[in-house]
Amino acid sequence: MARILIADDQTDVLEALRILLKGEGHQTDAVTSLPGIFQALDKRDYALLIMDLNYTRDTTSGQEGLEVIPRIQAIDSTLPIVVMTAWATIDLAVEAMKRGARDFIPKPWDNERLLAIIRTQIELAGALRKGRRLEAANQLLRGTAPNLIAESPRMRPVLELISRVGPSDANVLVTGENGTGKGLVAQALHALSPRASHSMITVNMGGLSETLFESELFGHVKGAFTDAKTDRAGRFELADESTLFMDEIANIPMSQQAKLLRVIETGEFERVGSSKTLHANVRIVSATNANLLDEVEAGRFRRDLLFRLNTIEIHLPPLRERREDVMPLANHFLRQHAKRYRKDLAGFDEKARDALMRHEFPGNVRELDHVIERAVLMVHGNQVKSNDLGLTSGRDDAPRLEDMSLEDVEAFLIKKALARFDGNARKAAEALGLSRSAFYRRLQQYGL
Repeated sequence: MARILIADDQTDVLEALRILLKGEGHQTDAVTSLPGIFQALDKRDYALLIMDLNYTRDTTSGQEGLEVIPRIQAIDSTLPIVVMTAWATIDLAVEAMKRGARDFIPKPWDNERLLAIIRTQIELAGALRKGRRLEAANQLLRGTAPNLIAESPRMRPVLELISRVGPSDANVLVTGENGTGKGLVAQALHALSPRASHSMITVNMGGLSETLFESELFGHVKGAFTDAKTDRAGRFELADESTLFMDEIANIPMSQQAKLLRVIETGEFERVGSSKTLHANVRIVSATNANLLDEVEAGRFRRDLLFRLNTIEIHLPPLRERREDVMPLANHFLRQHAKRYRKDLAGFDEKARDALMRHEFPGNVRELDHVIERAVLMVHGNQVKSNDLGLTSGRDDAPRLEDMSLEDVEAFLIKKALARFDGNARKAAEALGLSRSAFYRRLQQYGL
């Protein structure tokens, strides 16, 4: 459940969105003017803002809404803004995204698509608010990175490499197990680059079906296929003069890799259904938990595409190899979640600290964050105890299946599979009989 702010001058639109979002478990506040947005933001925090672009000045240009987007971003750079208008054009969408909007949807909207955008943007904003802020990357230049929480010797070369490579336009491949913080590295690289004045565009390649691949990356024109009711800009077009972060890059179907290679090499592409060639100046940061050289040898990934993606490779070590960071990270997450849930907590008792230091964390930093959030919800008193963490230290302490819910069992088996294959998600998915996309959905669902 999230609290969402809606801004529109039509009461029927506000009511329709309120009902739609209530059905998803969200709470909403509504305003009918642009000044109302700032008044609402002064009073409370929101997970997302849905705003119309046209109000009183005219009815079609969208300039009123475009002008306030940077002002809203100045108040909270992590607040996702989804803009809506009945007068949707590609140019208007691109301009809105360049000014700081995270996505664009025309009126009348498609409920399923709107809800998918909201889920994605709230998740991304949550990641930003859990330490992936642009300010952290900017501080790398001054030798500090408080939100990276990287005090271990294993992380020092990583920080140095980010600091050196960030200001360049070089394509970067970020590797490491699930949950190690690859998205945070991408944010830091973008923040250090000359492109930082533009919003970084993100796409999860593991979540794209083969049929939607070209539309999402290159866009489409109205009528290109059955559901193409309007023109739509793709991720490359939106990322012009900025950074495109392609997560789970190993999941690109072989049949689509040549098309991606072409746009990386030339900067040229066509929207689906159009013969007009467009050009975008995009820096590529990609991430994967797979060994792409193994994927190349297995015939699942093009060698020439790999060379284009990894001008520089940054490898993030798993949390079990940077034990010095466990407690600083745990304390960081404890402060965050205690504030979120309005709890006054003094820290961890000795047994809780020992349990955290012994745990292997196959889900890495993401799992640690999830564990601490659960502990904050479960704790009695002002100190987190070992039983609040819900961790197991060995075979004798393993939970009994009959005492677990179906979701607990599934999460437990996924963690065991990840540990068995040293964090290799592809092998773990195969062992569990899951497709890659189904496996990644469960990793996100259980915070692994």
